[in-house]
Amino acid sequence: MAESRRDRLRAATMREISETARRILVEQGPEAVTLRAIAREMGMTAPALYRYFGSHGELLRHLVGEIFTELTEELHKDIAAVPGGDMSGKFLAAARCFRHWSLAHRREYALLFGAPLPGLGHQEQMDFAEECARQFGRTFLVLFLELWQKRQFTIMTDEEIDPGLREQLRRYRDEALGVDLPLGVIQRFLQCWVLLQGSVSLEVFGHLDFALNDPEPIFELMLVDISRVLGLTYAPPRRGPA
Repeated sequence: MAESRRDRLRAATMREISETARRILVEQGPEAVTLRAIAREMGMTAPALYRYFGSHGELLRHLVGEIFTELTEELHKDIAAVPGGDMSGKFLAAARCFRHWSLAHRREYALLFGAPLPGLGHQEQMDFAEECARQFGRTFLVLFLELWQKRQFTIMTDEEIDPGLREQLRRYRDEALGVDLPLGVIQRFLQCWVLLQGSVSLEVFGHLDFALNDPEPIFELMLVDISRVLGLTYAPPRRGPA
């Protein structure tokens, strides 16, 4: 069934609202992304925006979902540029892409991974944003599972894992991931994610500025450590011509 002119106009207006919201986010920060501010930028009234988004929280969730989708597409593009069998290259490409995107989009990163904003924490209202976030997480998980299937790095047995952590890992595996994997694999996945995302967050939020004006070498050392744990071959990033 062909899309009607009314539907096209509605979709175009929603895109403009999202673009305006993101521009305000980048220029002024997440607290400035209000319906009133967006309406003022677009020459509309705030009540008119409710025909497109039912609440401020719904608009923010839509924006979160769109940004997660953009980040996921960037990851897929960089991973796809690596030859299929080069798992070391794929992992390093994904990790570096995540860092580069995050540093180039600090305000967007803060919206996705910083302190939750009011209205974003209600699970029943998180459909679009939550699905986009899962697609993002699935990108790293699929890469990790492919690595496990091909290399089978060393993991702890269930009995070796701390009992309190073991039950949390089992719940996460069975209820959230729905995969049939040893708990040690899930533990490795989370350990690597904590190192990667923690390193990126410290840099994005300026928490390494007290010591470093260029944290990239520290980030690369973190990748060396993860590569060693996962049995990967670390290769330094390519540099452009001087």
